[in-house]
Amino acid sequence: MKTKQIVFTKPCVAELLDIECTAPRAYEVTVELEYSAISAGTEKANYLGLRNGTVQSEDAAPVFPRYVGYSAAGTVKAVGESVHDLKEGDKVIVFWGKHKKLITMPRKNIVKIPEGVSTKEASMALISTFPLAAIRKTKLEIGESALVMGLGILGIFAVQELRAAGAYPIIAADPVEERREFALKMGADYALDPMDKDFSKKVNELSGGGVNVCIEVTGLGVGLIQALDCMKEMGRVALLGCTRSSKFEIDYYGKVHGRGISLIGAHTIARPKLESSAGLWTDADDIGAVLSLIKGKRLNFADMICEIHSPADAQEVYTRLANEKNFPIGVLFDWSRI
Repeated sequence: MKTKQIVFTKPCVAELLDIECTAPRAYEVTVELEYSAISAGTEKANYLGLRNGTVQSEDAAPVFPRYVGYSAAGTVKAVGESVHDLKEGDKVIVFWGKHKKLITMPRKNIVKIPEGVSTKEASMALISTFPLAAIRKTKLEIGESALVMGLGILGIFAVQELRAAGAYPIIAADPVEERREFALKMGADYALDPMDKDFSKKVNELSGGGVNVCIEVTGLGVGLIQALDCMKEMGRVALLGCTRSSKFEIDYYGKVHGRGISLIGAHTIARPKLESSAGLWTDADDIGAVLSLIKGKRLNFADMICEIHSPADAQEVYTRLANEKNFPIGVLFDWSRI
């Protein structure tokens, strides 16, 4: 059967195309999406034709078409014969899918949404697990200080999750004033401009000599260098933002080695696929944790949602994403509009 899907057909072109959706096989589930969430960093990079993969050369020519959109929620339409714990009409999260109205996925990529959590909120759940996994890897302890470098959607999720994990103080950093204000609304204790010449001095003063943990979300060499200047000895930096360019230098001897700083690879692909363990949870288990925290009012996803658009407006939305300095934090596609 045919369905609609957003596809980047060439650099800076987003089209809503007719794509085939297969019927579910034995261990598969077909879901009609209600909402899918934009993961701004990844989707901007794909839209522009930038490097998108840790095994790819940063100088390789871009290959299109590209299919994006991996965090969504909707209603079960059909299940394969070996799926017995889901039924038609169930509200579910689809993770590692696509911006696609009807989508058939393996059962292992489906999580049932509990009562008390909307599909709007749940559509962002997978994205929110990326900073959660980074925080787990730092082994943050209650009362430790934390810095979040970069306040896009991942940074704002990181602020909330650090607060839920007991970090204090939480210092949020971004050059955009509106994002700093939003971070304060969502749980940051302080919000600073990293362009301030006294930035690292202020962070060190607020944290009593440097932060224990940093979630680095900018993906920029300058962001990482600034973060290193803000760390307490033996501090841990989770490298969450995708650093797509290697064209920067770090004084490892002075900023890392001599101060005992840990640099932790925190890309979401670096997590277990089948079984969770301390500090290393699977996608599905982290999604379950996030849903519980939303239901328990420990995380606020409702106020993260800033705009909702028809998939038919994809070209306009992605043009804005590529060009706006302050693209909205939470942007969803509403698949009922087509």
